[in-house]
Amino acid sequence: MSYGIYIGKNHTADGHAWLAGYGDEPSSHWLEIIPRLHHADGTAITVGMTPEADLPGKLTTIPQVAETARHLRVSYSYYLGAPSPLTNGGLNEHGVAVRDIWSPSRPELIALTPPEQTGPNYSDLARIILERARSAREGVDIIAAMIARHGYSCYGGNSHIIADADEAWVVIEFAGGLGLWVAERLGPDSIRASRPGYIGQIPPEPGPDFLFPAHFIAAAVDRGWYDPASGAFDVNAVYGDSKGRWDGVQWVETEMQTRATRAEKIGLADVIWAISTEKLTGDTAGYGQVVPLLNPPDDALRMIWHAPVGPVTAPLVPVFIGQTDIPAEYGLHRYLTTGESSRFLDNPGDTKKPERISMVSQNREVTRSAFQVQKRLMHLAFRLGPAALNEVSLHWRATEANLARELPDIIASAEILISSARKDLAMQTLTRFSSANLMLALQDAEALCAAYDVRLRNIKGLSEDGEALVPNQIW
Repeated sequence: MSYGIYIGKNHTADGHAWLAGYGDEPSSHWLEIIPRLHHADGTAITVGMTPEADLPGKLTTIPQVAETARHLRVSYSYYLGAPSPLTNGGLNEHGVAVRDIWSPSRPELIALTPPEQTGPNYSDLARIILERARSAREGVDIIAAMIARHGYSCYGGNSHIIADADEAWVVIEFAGGLGLWVAERLGPDSIRASRPGYIGQIPPEPGPDFLFPAHFIAAAVDRGWYDPASGAFDVNAVYGDSKGRWDGVQWVETEMQTRATRAEKIGLADVIWAISTEKLTGDTAGYGQVVPLLNPPDDALRMIWHAPVGPVTAPLVPVFIGQTDIPAEYGLHRYLTTGESSRFLDNPGDTKKPERISMVSQNREVTRSAFQVQKRLMHLAFRLGPAALNEVSLHWRATEANLARELPDIIASAEILISSARKDLAMQTLTRFSSANLMLALQDAEALCAAYDVRLRNIKGLSEDGEALVPNQIW
């Protein structure tokens, strides 16, 4: 399902906007930096759904652009039969951030979806935006052009929040194969949570704050889903799940609006709270991201605060676009990676049965998986109960506060090096800071796991009986 929240800059302590969220997927997750790449004429990319997907489709190819942007993203290996690797989004070198969020279309649209649907799927669109968009508005235009030219492959409807330093857009892509999409602009005074993505009433014609194709309203009129005499066109009521803002969305938006009225407004700790509170975040959250939407003096300084699992029991650590690499522990491992249960690490040169060869290198697999370690810590804390959960949360929130205090000096050092024509040293500085703290977080998580394992065995013991113990969530 996924979750995203945008905070406009007029509500924030630092005077810049924020985009945060997580993805809801059960499979493996890994963080990666994709470099800026040049592509030869005629290069194509494969997009769409496979025949095995929950809503079957047909994979096709579309042209790749000559150059794709450097970007940070979290990838994962499975969701409803869509081809892997998948992504919910991230941040590119131009300062465009994107979050993919489920948004169910009305049942009749889902039923209309062609059995051999073609065109980019939700993950393809998120990746293409990261590769190509230089602004949030351009991201909307890319989605519109992709759907118009190539179609759209879905699992029942989807949405994206696309943001830059100046604005954000909520874009909903609908099932049905009718080329239906709609976008709403979010500005400096906006606070918007999505789970699922929603848009309410729109004007009869596109304008500065709402965009949609020419046939968007007419398609509903033709099918008897909307009578123009009944009043304004409500997108969620006509094309969506008709539920409006879900309870969790209303709760977190109200809470953030209250925090925005304080003298200190909304800061990093508040944004982290919005994606780490146990009322919203649990085992389903495969990772966490918080993006400060600003324009630094050099693109290498753009960053994401990243957690390898749901930040309810994991820390968010800064990762920079300009880093040269990310610790292997935060990369792809075999744990929960779809298809790895029937594959092996040995004999990688065996061309007779390539389907039996692991997609993960042995060098990578001998490292610890941050995703796996943090998942274990999550369930140890859940099993021990509220006191342990609070203890873990306090530890990680203190870790993030310490990192936030160190961060300005690290960025200032990198800026000095860049201004002295030593960008190579600046990138090394950013890499050392981020990598060291990612590894310290992993070491802390392992120490907490060891302590909580002893505590659990001593206090409660281990038993196969009983239901899983998890926090009560609003969703």
